[in-house]
Amino acid sequence: MDREQEEMQFLGVFDIYKEAYKIIIVWRKIFSQITLSLILPLSFIFLAHKEVSDILFRKLANDEGELEDTPAGTQRYNSLTDLVSSDLVYFLLFKVAYFTFFLIFSLLSTAAVVYTIACIYTAREVSFRKVMSVVPKVWKRLMVTFLCMFLAFFVYHLAAFTLSFGIIMLWALIVGHDKIYTIYAVAFVLLALYLAGLLYLHIIWQLASVVSVLEDACGIKAMAKSKALIRGKVWVTIVIAFTMGISSFGIQTIFGKLVVHGWSVGMAGRVLFGFLCLLLLFKLFLFGLVIQTVIYFVCKSYHHENIDKSALSDHLEVYLGEYVPLKSKDVQLEQYYV
Repeated sequence: MDREQEEMQFLGVFDIYKEAYKIIIVWRKIFSQITLSLILPLSFIFLAHKEVSDILFRKLANDEGELEDTPAGTQRYNSLTDLVSSDLVYFLLFKVAYFTFFLIFSLLSTAAVVYTIACIYTAREVSFRKVMSVVPKVWKRLMVTFLCMFLAFFVYHLAAFTLSFGIIMLWALIVGHDKIYTIYAVAFVLLALYLAGLLYLHIIWQLASVVSVLEDACGIKAMAKSKALIRGKVWVTIVIAFTMGISSFGIQTIFGKLVVHGWSVGMAGRVLFGFLCLLLLFKLFLFGLVIQTVIYFVCKSYHHENIDKSALSDHLEVYLGEYVPLKSKDVQLEQYYV
């Protein structure tokens, strides 16, 4: 990161993309090591989940179909009932295992990339061994932030569903069922607002993860800090999050059509497209993690919060085997004015 922090505030969407790309290219060795050890397994787990889920779901659906066509009380009916129960248990256990491993690798990848970029920013010597020694300790802080964000998402979904259902029912009573198109219009507006709120929460979560690594804040404090940092750069973060989301959706769609359900392209075609999707996905994951860290420095600069590089450097080191997070008095930060 060659730019002075005062200059970071002026970076737009494309400038942030260029800065992230430049960081990856210049430091490609360390990022390649992080990718092979953490981000590649994360991407493989993500795509393999779709393939295995489809296989398990189709088996469950087939067994349920046979059960419906089998007379109740027969031996075959009892056997199919046990089989369907087993299918459901395996399906749920697989989902739990997927979520667990995906979460672990996701948080570890975030910790590794954010820590590496902070070392680059402070001009510290950074090695893969040093990164991997710090990551497990930073991971605990990220887990606290994740649990708080998970609760926030749960409350948001519950509130959004309850409020939307109430508004639609009330509107239907007011205008009557003969004006069904107005009900659809209200539902569409509510859906758009719901998706906008979901995107905003996602942005807060991403930046809160960076805050959890670099500052003396995690959980609710990191979320509050993230919300404050985003203020003034909301549209930049929204555009970046939206484009990254569209890219991810595109890869998932291609994988679903040409790999999971791509029997028409043959086994060789499915393997080829699967490999290409894996290649694109782990590059996208790495790019996204670097971008969210660059956004952190951009937002800091925008709010005139000048990070003391020497203080940040000191706290990035492993001290007596413990990761020392950045203290508020050191980084919270000294303000400058332009």
